[in-house]
Amino acid sequence: MHDQPTADDGRSRRNSQTRSGHTRRTVLRYGAGVLTAGALAGCTGGSGEGADGTPTAADTTTSGSADGTTESGGATSTAEPYTVELAPVGEVAFEAVPETWVANNGSWADMGIALGLEPPAGVWLPSRYHTQYYDEIPGVSVDKSGIRQLWGDGGVGKEQFYELDADVHVLDPNFLLNRGEWSEADVEELRAIGPVFGNSIFSRNYAWHEDYRYYTLYEAFEKLAAVFQRTDRYEAFEAVHEEFQTALGPVVPGRSERPEAAVLWAGGDEPESFYPYVIDEGTSFKHLTDLGVRDALANSDVKDFYSSRGAIDFETILDIDPEVLLIRGQEAKTGGEFRDTVVAFMQEHAVASELTAVENGDVYRAGPLYQGPITNLVVTERLARTLYDADGELFDRERVGAIVNGDY
Repeated sequence: MHDQPTADDGRSRRNSQTRSGHTRRTVLRYGAGVLTAGALAGCTGGSGEGADGTPTAADTTTSGSADGTTESGGATSTAEPYTVELAPVGEVAFEAVPETWVANNGSWADMGIALGLEPPAGVWLPSRYHTQYYDEIPGVSVDKSGIRQLWGDGGVGKEQFYELDADVHVLDPNFLLNRGEWSEADVEELRAIGPVFGNSIFSRNYAWHEDYRYYTLYEAFEKLAAVFQRTDRYEAFEAVHEEFQTALGPVVPGRSERPEAAVLWAGGDEPESFYPYVIDEGTSFKHLTDLGVRDALANSDVKDFYSSRGAIDFETILDIDPEVLLIRGQEAKTGGEFRDTVVAFMQEHAVASELTAVENGDVYRAGPLYQGPITNLVVTERLARTLYDADGELFDRERVGAIVNGDY
């Protein structure tokens, strides 16, 4: 496993030798794009929370060419400068197709894999980029040992971006300004290394995100495909997704027949403290909204974690007594490991054992915070089997693998 660097205070500067060392960028230079002060506005503050706002409690990657040359299957080729627009970063200009990149989380990292790219050189927290989902897809695997952890000590250090020297930084600058100790000048310095292109699509609960556009998973995916000039591959994935949505139609029962579920974050094997999540339209809930999951917390007195930063215990959960418990923070476990630890603990717990969901055996892993196109297919199908007893495969795994490998 690679070394996990400690983030600095966001204000360190590289040495004079590094400052003059943009040799690659003399050949591969990108426009900085438009980013207004208004788009970057917001209170800056540090936190001991995780990179996503939560509390901090196969060997070869399949890939294709990212050099702009035509691939088998008709991927877009370009030798001309181009621009891609995305809120809040505005119109970003590229003089050549990026080769190296970093991403803030597994949502964007998964999009890159779906486009046939090499994995990003770094993400906030590799532990929350759950590459085991690729085990479901023939011919697709990712070795995370080469992905650098960018988040540490409550924030993202700036110095490491000079070392990585990526061609594009797929991250939301407002996240850096509001979840760490970055300034607008720091963001501009980052963009001098390589353009910044991203949006915090996974959540719709940050106050600082209310002033600019939200994107659905596939809207964001299409934008990233344009950056890497792989729109044809995006369109192939979009077709798979549309077929998947059609397949879900007869699987999802009428609203009155769907159980009410509470989505809770809890780490460890014997959790007694939980962070509640109210289902919204962010991409981290896409599998739940696609399946029409009824939210047991939505009309309760429990405050959503994003607004309260507070935890609840089994007594509070018992007051609501949801039919189903969906537990986040447990995706590193297999289904069997989850049942043998978390579920077994609840069954023996004096209060938890009184919960309807525990009594009926309806406690499940909730799926990841970060979902890209591949991840979403896998975890949505998994939950459809769990909640609605869906049978068989609901999407074509061979087709997904073929698209990733450029055969479409």
